Amino acid sequence: MSKRSLFKKVWEQHQVGVLPNGQDQLFIGLHLIHEVTTPQAFAFLKEKGLKVAYPQRTLATVDHIVPTLALQRPYADAQAELMVSTLEKNVAEHGIRFFGPESQKQGIVHVIGPELGATRPGMTIACGDSHTSTHGAFGSLAFGIGSSEVSHVLQTQTLALNDFKVRKIQVDGQLGKGVYPKDVILKIIEVLGVKGGIGYAYEYAGTTIEAMSMDGRMTLCNMSIEGGARIGYVNPDQRTYDYMKGRPLAPKGENWKAALKYWKSICSDEDALYDDILVLDASDIKPMLTWGVTPGQSVAVDEALPSLEGLSTADRFLYEKAYTHMKFKPDMFLKGQKIDVAFLGSCTNSRLSDLREAARFLEGKKVQCKMIVVPGSQQVKEEAEEEGLDRVFKAAGAEWRYAGCSMCLGMNEDRLKGEQLCISTSNRNFIGRQGSPDGRTVLASPAMVAVAAVAGEICDVRDVL
Repeated sequence: MSKRSLFKKVWEQHQVGVLPNGQDQLFIGLHLIHEVTTPQAFAFLKEKGLKVAYPQRTLATVDHIVPTLALQRPYADAQAELMVSTLEKNVAEHGIRFFGPESQKQGIVHVIGPELGATRPGMTIACGDSHTSTHGAFGSLAFGIGSSEVSHVLQTQTLALNDFKVRKIQVDGQLGKGVYPKDVILKIIEVLGVKGGIGYAYEYAGTTIEAMSMDGRMTLCNMSIEGGARIGYVNPDQRTYDYMKGRPLAPKGENWKAALKYWKSICSDEDALYDDILVLDASDIKPMLTWGVTPGQSVAVDEALPSLEGLSTADRFLYEKAYTHMKFKPDMFLKGQKIDVAFLGSCTNSRLSDLREAARFLEGKKVQCKMIVVPGSQQVKEEAEEEGLDRVFKAAGAEWRYAGCSMCLGMNEDRLKGEQLCISTSNRNFIGRQGSPDGRTVLASPAMVAVAAVAGEICDVRDVL
């Protein structure tokens, strides 16, 4: 046998050549673009008189800055209107597929790629957004890139990249009640650290991962970047193929049979070689919460916040900075902390299954704080409304919004104010991330966010189940 991982197989199949600086040049099978990281890239093409090399391999939507309160054009935010209209002009000029608000398929780029069937196993995928690693849930190599690289992919359909080491993260066993994929990835980041994945691709494996839905795997891969890894992936299996079959852009007929054969061939060999292996027991994972200003600063809901004793000088500085900003103290518990805002959304946790799980804890109850619920796409919104989930959220007192990134990064009107404390299903708790330089963010699963909204304070979802 070849002893190769999926990473090695897909990388080698997409390698165009080796550049003089030693980097590999990879062909990119799918380029996802949105309104925020493309204006400069298209402006460069226009300045140089260049065209998009493979427009049929590019897919565009709007998500980062679009409002979620109202869809009327022009948008009240002049910057949002300018960015969206600029993208509309650029995709029309270059013949790129555009899933805008009028398409009824618009949404967060990392939500609509999979739901359309554009994301497929064995692909190389690039997008001007760090959470492109989400698409690795399907067994693809998906890279977040910067604006200059967006321009390069538009021009050449290739990327210059250094090779990665591969770390296998094996999680075995059944997750306990109230424990979700979000808790699994927060635990992994707590164990390995926010810099532990630098230079690595993460391969998620084990019986726990195999039992996860595709939505759960996307949550897992989404936050690989928060652990320092450029990409994270799961080997495709029958669950993957069942999810993909029949989707609008997925292969069909004879093409489906050929695709399926290829997808099965790129799975990691049973005796694949890895540069490192981490093994975790699912039964050891509890509902997780971040307490600081990086996703690595987290604890289980029933654990006290870490002490400063015995820390290195550098770590002590980072912990003290986090405690000062968050207004928490060592050895205290997060359970019982009053919250001001609950946010359910983002490319991490805005899919139908996430909304269903949150609604389960809100039905027949009232929220005790401001709660914003933002579906990840127009399709998710429509499906949720068909199931009546919107009525559950509204009856509980939550705000039901249009699709977009919303309060995950606070680029539109959905922002924290002052020192508000927000419990959020998003992926980053950096200072200022949710729109206020003094705002405070605690990351958690959809279920933990829902029970906190009902109580008005941080709770242990296991006490409610």
